[in-house]
Amino acid sequence: MAGKLRVTLVKSPISHTSATRGTVRALGLHRLGETVEVPDNPQTRGMARAIRFLVRTEEVSTAPVPAERRKTKEPSAAAQGGADEPTAGDRSPAARRTRPSTKKEESTA
Repeated sequence: MAGKLRVTLVKSPISHTSATRGTVRALGLHRLGETVEVPDNPQTRGMARAIRFLVRTEEVSTAPVPAERRKTKEPSAAAQGGADEPTAGDRSPAARRTRPSTKKEESTA
């Protein structure tokens, strides 16, 4: 039992008791479809069992990943000091906008 449990919230706890909602929050679940990995111990198994009608659980194996399959992070260009792309603070407010403004501009002519 020294692995992890993957717990996914599949049903809303809205119409259930406050103890049930508290158990959902204590497991770290906030939204429908959200998945968290918790330690596999008797306490968390009991919590998952208490709300089994709201969640889906599965065991996660913690087998070590071989060295050749491990992903290594390469430092980004910004971390190396030679940032080619401007950051959000370097751009003008109009360039930072992700969607067009819904305000209509008035003409002063």
